[in-house]
Amino acid sequence: MSHLALDQAQIDRARTAARRIAHQVYDDMHHFTTTAVERATLRLMGVDDVDDNQVPLPNRLVSHLQDQGLLQHGAAAIVAGAMSTHGMSIQQVAQAVADGQLILQRPRDDAAARQKASAMAEHMCAHIARHRATRDAAIGETGEAPTPWLYLIVATGNIYEDITQACAAAEQGADIIAVIRSTGQSLLDYVPYGATTEGFGGTYATQENFKLMRAALDEVGRKIGRYIRLTNYCSGLCMPEIAAMGAMERLDMMLNDSMYGIIFRDINMQRTFIDQFFSRMVNGYAGIIINTGEDNYLTTADAYEAAHTVLASQLINEQFAYLSGLKPDQMGLGHAFEINPGLDNGFLWELAHAQLVRQVFPEACLKYMPPTKHMTGNIFKGHVQDALFNVVSVLTQQNIHLLGMMTEAIHTPFIQDRFLAIQNAKYVFGTMRDLHAEISFTPGGQIERRAQQVLAETTELLAQIEQTGLPTAIAKGTFADISRTLTGGKGLDGVVAKSNDYFNPFPELMLPGMNEERAS
Repeated sequence: MSHLALDQAQIDRARTAARRIAHQVYDDMHHFTTTAVERATLRLMGVDDVDDNQVPLPNRLVSHLQDQGLLQHGAAAIVAGAMSTHGMSIQQVAQAVADGQLILQRPRDDAAARQKASAMAEHMCAHIARHRATRDAAIGETGEAPTPWLYLIVATGNIYEDITQACAAAEQGADIIAVIRSTGQSLLDYVPYGATTEGFGGTYATQENFKLMRAALDEVGRKIGRYIRLTNYCSGLCMPEIAAMGAMERLDMMLNDSMYGIIFRDINMQRTFIDQFFSRMVNGYAGIIINTGEDNYLTTADAYEAAHTVLASQLINEQFAYLSGLKPDQMGLGHAFEINPGLDNGFLWELAHAQLVRQVFPEACLKYMPPTKHMTGNIFKGHVQDALFNVVSVLTQQNIHLLGMMTEAIHTPFIQDRFLAIQNAKYVFGTMRDLHAEISFTPGGQIERRAQQVLAETTELLAQIEQTGLPTAIAKGTFADISRTLTGGKGLDGVVAKSNDYFNPFPELMLPGMNEERAS
């Protein structure tokens, strides 16, 4: 498909404003750590398991450090110093603290403690790098599907039933399996432990569940001769911890958005911005593709009127991702097919929006979401809406295609619903595979004018946000028509100002030279 005539200078201005907005946030937030960042650091150093009351040991350690007034120095060196002083493993230190048998203190030899913590971090980084190499080797050996990849959700609450459904979906044609989290997990300030079978509206994100699903998808991928990607969610109060567990268990994608938790889960803005820098750094190092949540804006705001807020947010999310070390092909920037089907020429506007996003982010691994807001329960009309969504996706060469379900708004999809969704998409993708190369847009036509209008509105909005700052823009309800404040929401008590001697070994290993690069 020929490209829309867009003003590249305008795109550049919008991207420059977004870069400045992201740096403003980083400059304000990098002086702080959070309880979740410190728990993630300890998990990456090897702390696992729960105490007798099922409280995760990383939580027990971090709470102890807070009580002792030590967390502002960073957990890594303090715990590593205790290992040396007492001749314990890191797991033994965690258990002793949980049992009330050990009170942590500043290390006697801070340099030696930092060196030990760094060595432990290097060991984990090597483990994650091996996982990345394993993924590359598996794709090279079994191959992978052409894009758009078919992204399908399982959400039974029972990881073992999820595995059965996921493997069936892969055999039917799904390329990506996303395990939806149990309702409300994003609001838990701890990560559940072990294999779980009693989630609500989804399955708990735990490291053991990640491991079980990863092994099952590897097995079915070898069977069918196609690498199957695994997705989970690391948004919420435990964003850095779940990102760490995903890296340790070789997930391929993670829902990781800088604003979704703020807007839709009322998680404190400061907590979220700090957590997302660390979590995305881990995702980037692990070769994980992040998926952002701009598509959700259109479930509460009008998809036609608010299209420019989606593009503005995508540009900001792109710059946040760069700050954390992610490459363009790891950026699953989200958008959605959500215009009211009763609107005249709605398909043209959907096509304009999708093509605009594709051209503004030519190297990104775009995530395109199906119609949900205007699905009525009429399964026949819904199947047609999904087919039109499939057409736009293949015409504009999207990368990650979340399958639409004709039973949206009725119930959690049955296996047969997923089968029909896969067949719909595979038919459209196959029969229109090269159509994009055979047609062109009318110069100055309605599609092109609409894209130009959205781009102009985006550039203007980003210029305004650059002047006021992103927190003020969010407080005004700029995104999704929902207002949140800098000090409101859940989790602010987990934000901790760093001391001058704060230490964390992972940024230096996962983002070498980051301070110099960001300063430049």
